[in-house]
Amino acid sequence: MAFVEPVTLEARGVRLLPLELAHEAGLKAAAADGELWKLRVTSVPEPHETRAYIETALQTGNRLAFAVTHADSGKVLGTSSFHDIVPAIKRVEIGYTWYAASSQRTHVNTTAKLLLLTHAFETLACHVVGWRTDNFNFASQRAIERLGAKKDGVIRGHALRRDGTIRDTVMYSLRAGEWPEVKAQLLYLLNRPRHAD
Repeated sequence: MAFVEPVTLEARGVRLLPLELAHEAGLKAAAADGELWKLRVTSVPEPHETRAYIETALQTGNRLAFAVTHADSGKVLGTSSFHDIVPAIKRVEIGYTWYAASSQRTHVNTTAKLLLLTHAFETLACHVVGWRTDNFNFASQRAIERLGAKKDGVIRGHALRRDGTIRDTVMYSLRAGEWPEVKAQLLYLLNRPRHAD
């Protein structure tokens, strides 16, 4: 049995399903909601690249990609993955995460992270969960820090962006001993009353 197996995770109206080619149209629509592929610091596919994006996710051996969907309607809201999975040390990273503009700044990302982290720490018994993001993706860095992850450092000249420039990568991690407090904080954020702006 593999360390990380395909699984469906669900809570609070959000369902994570193993990503498959059948999600192509929904993922394309989610990316079009905000034209997310135009953002310099993300890996969101252009509409004509969506199928190749899914195929790459499915063919990457140390990655388990999810379609993040609305539990009732099945509408695809975005995607997230376990990646850089290292069974020997029980480590996974969470990444390749993006959401339709209409799902951003809602409970969707917090719920998805709660589901992924709960699965990682409580089912897979991971010792550490990591994240990485572009040094100029300040929104992503703030979101990861809000989760309670610790900044491990910056890997300079680490990866290519789609525009051909070389990015520095900011690395974060959360250890198993830190999970109970982080879980309590995520549940607090999800349960607090939301006020209309």
